[in-house]
Parts: sequence; C-alpha cells; structure tokens
Amino acid sequence: MDSRGRIGIAVSQRAKVFGFNVIFYDPYLPDGIEKALGLTRVYTLQDLLYQSDCVTLHCSLNEHNHHLINEFTIKQMRQGAFLVNTARGGLVDENALAAALKDGRLRGAALDVHENEPFTWREGPLSDAPNLICTPHSAFYSDQSIQEMRETAAGEIRRAITGRIPDSLRNCVNKEYFMTPGGQQWPPEAHPPEVNGASFRGYPQPIPVSIPPPAPPAETVVPHSTAPPPAHSPHVSSPAATAHSLQKVEEAS
Repeated sequence: MDSRGRIGIAVSQRAKVFGFNVIFYDPYLPDGIEKALGLTRVYTLQDLLYQSDCVTLHCSLNEHNHHLINEFTIKQMRQGAFLVNTARGGLVDENALAAALKDGRLRGAALDVHENEPFTWREGPLSDAPNLICTPHSAFYSDQSIQEMRETAAGEIRRAITGRIPDSLRNCVNKEYFMTPGGQQWPPEAHPPEVNGASFRGYPQPIPVSIPPPAPPAETVVPHSTAPPPAHSPHVSSPAATAHSLQKVEEAS
C-alpha cells in the first residue's frame, strides 16, 4: 500500500479483516503511527514493491510521483503481483502496465482512474490488455456515500450562509481566500431569513464579543536578577524626591 491517508487507513483496516498482512510506504508520516494502527512500515518504494503480492495506490498526484508505476518499478514488483489504482490516473504509466499484463509480469490490475478521462475502453494501450478491470472513476459510488456527500454539501452551504469559516477546510474549494489577510469580512453581512428558511432562523447566530484591553503589567522584581530595580511610576514620588520637597517647604516657611 502506497500512502496512509484517510482512504489508505480505511482500506488497510478492511484488508486486515480478510487476513492480509498489510505493509505501507509513506515518507510524509511521522514515525510511530504504524504501531498505533498495527501495521508494518517500509521506508522505500522498492521495499514495498518487492514484498507485496498486491500493490494498491492511495496517494495524490504531483510532479514528483507522476508515473510512479512505470516500466522500471514494475520490474521491481513480484512476479505475478496485482496492481490496484483508485487514486489518480497519472500515477500509472498505462503503456508499461499494458506490456506487463501481456507478458505475464503482472497477473492482473484494477483501475478506477485513468490518464485520459473520460475513459474510452477502445482507445489507448489498455484496449487489448488481459486480466484488467476498469471502472469510470466511480469506485466511491454507493447509497451511503451519496447520502454523505449531500449532507456534507448542505453543511458547508449552511456555514457559508451564516458567515462562518468551514470547520474543516478539507471540503473548501477556495481555501486560499480564507488563508489570506483580509479575505473574510467579520461580522458578515446580514442575510434575509428566507435564504435558508426555518433552518436559518433556528441556527445559532454569531454574537460579537467585546474584549477589554489588557491591564498594564505590574512592576515585579525577578529573583537573582542582575538588572537594576524598576523605577517608580511617574505618579508615585520616590523617597528621595519626597524628602527634597519637604526640605524646600521648610526653607520657604
């Protein structure tokens, strides 16, 4: 397994139920997380490929891992291994994958994402590759996931209408707007109640809070400090100044 994000963790927990010995590679996670999850960690991609009967990808696509699975890395996989990719199509070199399936280097592969989408089965190098399952970027689909997507979207809309920054920026498409100074106006402009019906009227509104300025710090002397003692405040006379003032009053009288 490559990457231990939210999806990777969910997949590994389900795989363990079926008796899989799960190992993973993720250079960005801190040490020790494998102990908390009861998994085995490897520290190079080569170790992951060499030790795995089935390699499944759950990482994002960037300039460093484009064609992570290519002709060279496929040769480091076990003979007859399986490949599963439900992450990003650009992680796999489809030409190299097709060649590995045809010559039997890989026993099978399952792809939900492809380099060119929308995916057309009859076009591209995978059109005549054996032992291959392809789905049109729909591995997420289920009645439960559709319901969760609707509830999540409704919750984010409600936060936007009531002027709140999303509790989690995971679902925010313009998070740069919130991260820049001055991007959010507060308090937000008022919205008519009919914007969100009864839900809006029943939703707790943000209450501006006035915080008084902090009191000036009291004068203290730090023990064992070599600094001189603090000077007297301007409105409090020092003993020397008080004695000098009394002397002037006596001379005047």
